[in-house]
Amino acid sequence: MRATNSTTADLDAALPAQRRRPTHRPPTGEDPSLRAAYRLCRRIARQHDPGIYVLIQLMPAVLRPAGWALWAAATVLDDLADRQDAEPAERAARVEAWTHALQCDLAAGTSGDPIRHALVDTALRWRLDLSTLRGAMNSTRDDTRGRDFADWAAWRSWSNGGITPWVDQVRHLFERAGAPMTLRLDRQQDYKRFINGAQLTDILTDLGADLAQGDLFLPQEALDAFPGAADDLRQGNWSPAAAALIRELTTLARQWVNRPAMTRGMHPGAATVLDTAACLMRAQLDAVEGAGHALLKRAPRPSLAARARILAPARIRSKLAWSLTPLTVPGPRRPAVTVSGPSPEAESTALRPPPPHPDGARPPQIAVDRMPVHVAVIMDGNGRWAEQHGLPRPEGHRAGTAAAREMVYGALEIGLRHLTLYAFSTENWKRDTEEITKILEAIRRDLDEGPVRDLDVRQRWLGHPDKLPEELVQALLREERRTRTRTGLTLTVCINYGGRDEITRTAAALAQAAHAGDIDPHLIGEDDFARHLPHPDMPDVDLLWRTGNEQRTSNFLPWHTTYAELYFTPNYWPDVDRRDLWQAITEYSRRQRRHGAVPLVLP
Repeated sequence: MRATNSTTADLDAALPAQRRRPTHRPPTGEDPSLRAAYRLCRRIARQHDPGIYVLIQLMPAVLRPAGWALWAAATVLDDLADRQDAEPAERAARVEAWTHALQCDLAAGTSGDPIRHALVDTALRWRLDLSTLRGAMNSTRDDTRGRDFADWAAWRSWSNGGITPWVDQVRHLFERAGAPMTLRLDRQQDYKRFINGAQLTDILTDLGADLAQGDLFLPQEALDAFPGAADDLRQGNWSPAAAALIRELTTLARQWVNRPAMTRGMHPGAATVLDTAACLMRAQLDAVEGAGHALLKRAPRPSLAARARILAPARIRSKLAWSLTPLTVPGPRRPAVTVSGPSPEAESTALRPPPPHPDGARPPQIAVDRMPVHVAVIMDGNGRWAEQHGLPRPEGHRAGTAAAREMVYGALEIGLRHLTLYAFSTENWKRDTEEITKILEAIRRDLDEGPVRDLDVRQRWLGHPDKLPEELVQALLREERRTRTRTGLTLTVCINYGGRDEITRTAAALAQAAHAGDIDPHLIGEDDFARHLPHPDMPDVDLLWRTGNEQRTSNFLPWHTTYAELYFTPNYWPDVDRRDLWQAITEYSRRQRRHGAVPLVLP
């Protein structure tokens, strides 16, 4: 069954309200070149990826042109990387040139290239931050040199890095339209597995075309389980080993895409899109498994009857859901000069160094081998500081915010790579309601207005969303997305965090992975546990510093602080500044860290 909605009809339906709002920019339908650009994007999406096209048709009409533009751009970049008419270096240069041109077009607010013209209009009209696509575009560029994956962990990292940013842009579209595709944070692992399942399904579908180009995008860990299968596939030999490998991979892909809990609590229209995507992928996997030797010659497709059984009810459900949902039509386009795009050069010019210390203090010179990689801080004493100064306790948290900024400035100046701040623990809910409100309001205000926004700081959140205000959760996630490509200091703020809670949830995630067959429970080691932590790339804490004249770790980062050096100071948190951080690091540099070994005694 084919979707028959015309481009003109979708564009007209997408922007009817703007025609009734004379203060807005002219809608797409009144710009012939833009209409043609979106029409081309629609055609590319339909021809190159029919599955994606029918999913876009399940979106509300107001979002379809933007969906076409995003997927057409991703398709064009893939084609530039895959085209076999040039050497890998030249193909990589083409991808880089297209990416750089997009940045220039974003600044200009238009483009002579029709695909970028539609994408720029989408970004400005819907206020999308395309800088989050930089990593995916770089991954596409690097794919021109081929890919080798030692294990599933490396493969999953590549998969999520290449696809997730594009899917996240679609999620942002739903959010802007007023029907957020909200994912519960305790279902983030399901979301990643779903993305992995989509990638594996795509690889199995295009196996013949990839092999013809000398590519086999599968981890060595999977290939080693079926000796000879990789060589047989490359030689076009449908051997028992090759057939067994494909059966194993299709089973694994089915497990990954079957994530019904992922859409619980989601808007029914958005949930229909994701649920239908899962059904279509399962049908596609059935076609892959039934193709046999033909899989090496052409991409298999589900039958029209199979697609109809999935799409007919999905269209009814989505139409009903969107008919009952008041959607937000995009307002005036944001000025082009304020848009940041996917060029590394563009963002670096917008970042500034931290302000100097008022007294002109400069950081000490610490030898590289004596410098900690990760410093974690328990910011204690805000309330007692306020009481000492005759102020209400909430005023101490306002003053503590300034001290936290000082820590960021000092970390940047001394060259620290990771700084983690304990801002609000799961035990802090026992405090007075007014004090809790002031703490969370201060955090939200600093996220929206704080001077850290323009520094080379990658911001991350560690904690759980339960009880937190939804607007604070969204602000935290927004800053994670906005700063994800920055390479300076990684600042992790722990809000509604408890160490035992983190251990418990990680153990549950590991148990789920074992139950799904992703890991052998008899062979689980420390590395396996670490990979299932909320931030698997967070390094161990080298130095744990606590202010406020207390000497305990208070359920803070128990996994990461096992070998941390402990440093306690009597001053209350609002009284510290960057010089105290430098003193803590200096003290750390003087300590001898043995990790259980006997120190070397020189004669």
